[in-house]
Amino acid sequence: MNQKIDKRRAYYVILDTETITPVDDLGRLLPKESLVYDVGMAVIDKKGNVYQTASFLVNEVFFEMPDKMATAYYADKIDGYFHKWENGEIKRANILAIRAVLRKMAKDYNVKAIIAHNAYFDYSSLQNTIRTLTSEKYFFPFNVPVWDTLKMVTDTIYRQSTYRNYCKRNNYTCKNGAPRRTAEILYRYITGNDDFIESHTGLDDALIEKDIFAHCMRQHKKMRKELFQKR
Repeated sequence: MNQKIDKRRAYYVILDTETITPVDDLGRLLPKESLVYDVGMAVIDKKGNVYQTASFLVNEVFFEMPDKMATAYYADKIDGYFHKWENGEIKRANILAIRAVLRKMAKDYNVKAIIAHNAYFDYSSLQNTIRTLTSEKYFFPFNVPVWDTLKMVTDTIYRQSTYRNYCKRNNYTCKNGAPRRTAEILYRYITGNDDFIESHTGLDDALIEKDIFAHCMRQHKKMRKELFQKR
């Protein structure tokens, strides 16, 4: 999917990853030790319109580490990935080639930010993957900020009584009673589709997360955006 670039418009890249992620003794995920096997990316605007997409299996992980892939949380999707690859719905590429695609997207569209939901996970996982598989240290372009829709949600949707009541009514709450902020539940809320089930594949998930981003942008509220922004 490619559309003509309107240089008057602000563009963004939204991405999502699927990973092999170890856990510590308490069962907590360790994203800094993750290996990414699926990367989905889309160029969007603030309304969620899509201008270009890319979907990749990381060759060095998905195809060359079958033992590790068997331990992935969503290992049951491996056969489905092979089917998508054979049908041309997803490409295979090494991690440096995938980085090159992201950087070309960022340059071609002069993107304002690269975005992910719970961006710390994707950021850390991609950084670890490129450092583990290559002699390179950085996956993300230096001149483009990374935004986190989880931060944006926390400062907008999460504070709204309608969302809190929605989560309480549907039992979408954490152990402490706080509303959950997963992409799946947020997407159900903003679309009204309570039957929605997240795909947990890179590009499909990026395309629902862009709607969460657009919904936050429509609030016209002051909010944190940058991954490492505290206040």
